This record gives sequence, structure tokens and C-alpha cells, in this order.
Amino acid sequence: MTNFRDREQAFEAKYARDEEMLFRVTARRNRLLGQWAAEKMGLTSEETDAYAKEVVAADFEEAGDEDVVRKLLGDLTSAGVDMDDAGIRTALAEKTIEARRQFIEEAK
Repeated sequence: MTNFRDREQAFEAKYARDEEMLFRVTARRNRLLGQWAAEKMGLTSEETDAYAKEVVAADFEEAGDEDVVRKLLGDLTSAGVDMDDAGIRTALAEKTIEARRQFIEEAK
């Protein structure tokens, strides 16, 4: 019975680590997206930092990426930037890869 309990605890620990890593990658991706959008809108460095934090916070509104996409699309459109849903989703995919790459490089 001990072996089964040990395996169960190991599985739960791995699941917790994987979920934490996913959360951290998503938060970093959202920060990178915020910086990308801020650059498109021509914000200053102080405004960029604040905006990136807003994008990270926006992800807590609902499950999934729709809340982030909606915020970015609304803000970019309001700022007069010619951007569509597909462009934001492309940036989302690119920034996800970049965020994962950054975590891998930090782990080395």
C-alpha cells in the first residue's frame, strides 16, 4: 500500500508543479503581450509597465484567453491601431513560445 501512496503523492506533486509552471508561463506571456501592445500604441516606458500589469490582471476575469484578447483588441482599437482578432491571436501564440523559451533559459 505504501508504494501506491508514494506514487499517488508523486503524481500530485508533479501535477502541482506543472500547474504552477503553466500559471507562470501564462502570466509572463500576458506581460509580454502587454509590452507588445504598448509598443504598438506608442506608450512611454512607465505607461508600458503599468499597461503590462493591466493585461496580466485582465486574465483573471474569466477562464481562457478571451478576456485578454478582448482587452487588447479594445485598447488597440481605441488607440487607433489597425489590429484584428487574428493579429492578436498570432501575437498570443508567439508570446507563449517566447515565455516558455525564457523559462527554459532561466532553468539552465
